[in-house]
Amino acid sequence: MLLSKQICKKLLLSAAVCFLSFSDGVPVSAQQVHIIPKPAEMQVKDGFFRVNKSTVVVLPDKLPSSELLHDMMDHAVAGSKGGTLKIARHDVKKNAIRFVLDKTNPDKATESYSLEVDGKGVTITSGSDKGLFYGAQTLLQLMSKDGIAFASIKDEPRFPYRGYHLDVSRNFFPKEFILKMLDWMAFYKLNTFHWHLTDGAGWRIEIDAYPKLTSDAAFRPIADWKTWWDGDRKFVPEGTPGAYGGYYTKKEVREVVAYAASKHITVIPEIEMPGHSEEVFVAYPELSCSGIPYKNSDFCIGNDSTFTFVEQVLTEVMELFPSRLIHIGGDEASKKAWGECPKCQQRMKNEGLSDLDELQSYMIRRVEKFLNSKGRRLVGWDEIIEGGLAPEATVMSWRGVEGGIKAAKDGHDVIMTPGNYMYFDFYQADPKTQPAAIGGFTPVKQVYSYNPMPAELNETEGKHILGVQANTWTEYMPNADHVEYMVFPRLLALAEVAWTTQELRTWADFKPRMNSHVNLLKKGGVNAFTLSDDIEITMAVDTLNRQIKVMFDAEKYPAEIRYTTDGSMPTTASAIYKDTILVKDSAWIKAAIFRNGVMQGTPSEKKVDYHKGINRPIHYNSKLYKGYMAGGMNALLDGYRGGLTYLDGRWQGYLNDLDCVVDMGEKADLHKVSVRFMQLTGPGVFQPGEVSLLTSEDGVNFTLQQTIKTVVPKEESNLAFQEYTFQGNWKGRFVRLQASEVNNGFIFADEIVIW
Repeated sequence: MLLSKQICKKLLLSAAVCFLSFSDGVPVSAQQVHIIPKPAEMQVKDGFFRVNKSTVVVLPDKLPSSELLHDMMDHAVAGSKGGTLKIARHDVKKNAIRFVLDKTNPDKATESYSLEVDGKGVTITSGSDKGLFYGAQTLLQLMSKDGIAFASIKDEPRFPYRGYHLDVSRNFFPKEFILKMLDWMAFYKLNTFHWHLTDGAGWRIEIDAYPKLTSDAAFRPIADWKTWWDGDRKFVPEGTPGAYGGYYTKKEVREVVAYAASKHITVIPEIEMPGHSEEVFVAYPELSCSGIPYKNSDFCIGNDSTFTFVEQVLTEVMELFPSRLIHIGGDEASKKAWGECPKCQQRMKNEGLSDLDELQSYMIRRVEKFLNSKGRRLVGWDEIIEGGLAPEATVMSWRGVEGGIKAAKDGHDVIMTPGNYMYFDFYQADPKTQPAAIGGFTPVKQVYSYNPMPAELNETEGKHILGVQANTWTEYMPNADHVEYMVFPRLLALAEVAWTTQELRTWADFKPRMNSHVNLLKKGGVNAFTLSDDIEITMAVDTLNRQIKVMFDAEKYPAEIRYTTDGSMPTTASAIYKDTILVKDSAWIKAAIFRNGVMQGTPSEKKVDYHKGINRPIHYNSKLYKGYMAGGMNALLDGYRGGLTYLDGRWQGYLNDLDCVVDMGEKADLHKVSVRFMQLTGPGVFQPGEVSLLTSEDGVNFTLQQTIKTVVPKEESNLAFQEYTFQGNWKGRFVRLQASEVNNGFIFADEIVIW
């Protein structure tokens, strides 16, 4: 474990150096103590405890983390060489950093701790080794060039499950990177690493009983995942010159699990079934319905050999991973082959299963029974609910929160991980400024805004919410640097969501602490995203005063924001944002951060209109897609423009054409009508082929006024917007817009503006 120790010491040193640099010699106040996650109770006082060559570290006898805790303190204050702070096993009252195991605490697994810093030294108290470890992480963040700030802290986590997930199938990452991620997880008090080890893009764990899983299904001829996935998806044998891929040996897995345990992190392995298993059938095609490699993605549930394979693989996995939970995937099975497979149909007949969902549930239940017999519990993505949930299963709710709510109401444990908040493979800033990603939009503020406890649950049901997890799927992350760029600093927001109670969390309070920690991460060797220069422009429609309130926010802190309202570029002569801007009619807002007289990045912009159509009745001749209703039936006339993602609650989605009629209430003079659509081809969002404007006086007979065709090529894969603006002089009571869907995908509109 020498390499792991070196990584650990490098982290501890860099973390300490970074925190020492926070104050830059300026006396530290409560506002300048930048602890993440925020403690439950904290009082920072005047004064500092200064470590010197006589300071000792007092450690309880037989404490598992003794060596690690000493190293943390020693390297934090003495640099890379260490060797300055001595260990004492007897109590020392002065000039000491004391770790005290509270033997009166009956909860030996507690994660709570208290921390006191005064003129005599530091005292961290907990009923467990784990609590002392978390107290040490907080202590590092109290350090400055002045010393260790006097403070009184009492702390405990909100949730027992605080997780991070990494997919190593689409792209493979070496053991050393996994260890580095574990270091930073521990530093931010995350306690569960979900290791996604198998998927259609490669099998990544050594299994003795089935050696071809790694020899035949862990390497591909092309490094770039998308090129390979869009091509023939063929694997090549291990040892092929120039092949890309890899897997973890059992020795490496044991090292990762042991290293994680030393940091109080549980590693949960994921072995995908019944879907996402294309790679298995390259090595063992007889486990698929067709028996042919590269044809099916789901295990053949009618084949008894499937269960022999699954049980043997899980047996070897459980020998490596002591975690109570074992993840079996369960998501996105196509189920198509089952409907045509004689063996699967016979299984359904024999077991009295009425549909393919129940067939999947049969497999999940059978696997759960096997895991339970070994003293383990099954966890899976929320699709395992379909067809009936296995009795003791834990659900990871990723397709929104509904699956988690249902499972909790039915008495099942739940881990909340909804994509709209907790997917770190989504864009974190304007896609035009970022490397390619899968789509979506989860900036750090959105991650931070998430409350894992659904309001729909009562107190008893809420106890089934174990916690929260963020997921990194690595289709577009070819190397470790790219993963770090996508994960940090969003992981910091996750950590505070998981640890700190809802009432103690505010974005305004988190933002300056996050900015300080970005510096820490960079100095600590992490390729963190250094936060966006974009301005978040938000609106509040005030129908009483017939105006729109416009507010700005930025991730960077502090930020000098200058803006214009006429569409011109902001300059150093433009107004500085200080308070809410009021728009009575129309404005074209452009805003940017300025630093030392220089604009940072590209101005953010938004058109704002308190127009004639706001809150007018609207009738849809076409069907709205239930999953993308935005603000409801009146979303296209509520005054709110959408942002950079169709998931922000402002974009209304349609799987077919859009055809809607706005009732102006009386015959009106009309001069300008506009509507905006977006395109993001990755998730299947396209511009309409064309948009037409029609008007009518009676709502029955309509006159076509204009048609505008899209100028965005359907091949354009980057995020693209087009505003379809109709100008003229018309009279009518009814305004009709028709947008044609031509690419067999979704179309999304945000606001119909009528003048």
